[in-house]
Amino acid sequence: MSPTLLPGGWTLADPLWLLALLLIPLAVWWRGRRSRPVLVIPRVARWAGTPTISLGRGPSVLAGVGLALLIVGLARPQQLEEKKQVRQKGYDIMLAIDLSPSMLAEDYEGPTGRINRVQAIQPIIEAFISKRPTDRIGVVIYGGRAYTLSPLTFDHEWLARQIQRLRVGLVEDATAVGDGLGLAVSRLEQAEKEKDGQRKGAFIILLTDGSNNSGVLAPRQAAELAKAKGIPVYTIGAGQPGVVPMPVIDNAGRKLGYRQAISDLDEDTLQRIAETTGGKFFRAMDVGTAEAAFAAIDKRQRIEFSAKSQLRAHEWYFAWVGPGAVAFLGGLAWARPGRWGRAA
Repeated sequence: MSPTLLPGGWTLADPLWLLALLLIPLAVWWRGRRSRPVLVIPRVARWAGTPTISLGRGPSVLAGVGLALLIVGLARPQQLEEKKQVRQKGYDIMLAIDLSPSMLAEDYEGPTGRINRVQAIQPIIEAFISKRPTDRIGVVIYGGRAYTLSPLTFDHEWLARQIQRLRVGLVEDATAVGDGLGLAVSRLEQAEKEKDGQRKGAFIILLTDGSNNSGVLAPRQAAELAKAKGIPVYTIGAGQPGVVPMPVIDNAGRKLGYRQAISDLDEDTLQRIAETTGGKFFRAMDVGTAEAAFAAIDKRQRIEFSAKSQLRAHEWYFAWVGPGAVAFLGGLAWARPGRWGRAA
C-alpha cells in the first residue's frame, strides 16, 4: 500500500492501523456503563473485582494514551527527505588567443579610456571561464608560433591568473592562425573520449585580429583537422575594421604616441573555418560585441544537467512505540494498588 502523505513531509506507511484508535473511545464508553471502575483490557478486568483504593481516572488515561501511541507507532510514521542526484557532465574547451603585435591596437574603450585588444578580451575570457565550473579549459597562445599556455584543467582560478598575464611580446611577432588552431586541436586529442574517430564533448574558441601570415599549417588545413575530429570551432574577429590607433613604444616600454595602422582581419577565412567545423563566426568590434560573442557561445554550448530525485524515509516507529509501551504498562501497574499497599 502506498504511504499516506501528511504536511511537513510526514507519511504513514501502514495508515490502516489508525482505525484501531476508534477502540479507545469505545472502551471509555463501555467503562462508563460499568458499576465499578475497570480497565477494559483482556486478562486485567479481574483486578476490578477486588476492592482497592480509589485511583480515579489516572490509570485509565495513562493506559489509553499509551495505547494510542502504540497504535500510531504501528502505523509507521515516516519523514521523507528528497535527495537529488545530479549527473554532471562538461565540455573540454581550448581557447586559441592571438598575441601578435597588432593586438596592441587601442580601438576599444574601457572605463578609463582607450585600451588595447588584449586588455579588452582578458576580463571577458575570465568571466567566460568562471561561468563554466564543470568544464575543463585550456589555452593556446600564438603569434609567429603557437604555444600551450595551459593544458585542459579544472583549476579555473589558476587559469584566470594565467589569462591576466597575457601580453603582446610573449611570443614571436606575426600571426600563425593555422598553427594556433592546429595546436588547439591536438590538445583535445584523447582516445578515451573519441568514438569512430570523432571527439565528443569538445570545442575550440579561436580569437584573432589578423590574417594568417606565418606558420606551417594553413588555416583551412587546421579547419579540416578539426572537422575530421568532429570539433566545432567558434571564431572571433577582434578589433575595428579600417584605420586604427597603434601605440608607438620605445625600447624602454614607454608609449611615445600613436600611429595609424590598417586592420588586416581576414573575415572570409574565419567564417569558412566556422562553417567547415560546425561552429560560428562572431565580429567583436568593441567590448560589448566581444561580450556578446562569448555569451552566444556559452548559450550555444551550454550543458543541461539531468537530475534524478530520490526519497529517503526516516522511520519514527520507535519514537512512538517506546513511550507508548511505557505509558501503557505504567497504566496497568497503577491500576493494581494492591501491589503497592492497601487501605488501612
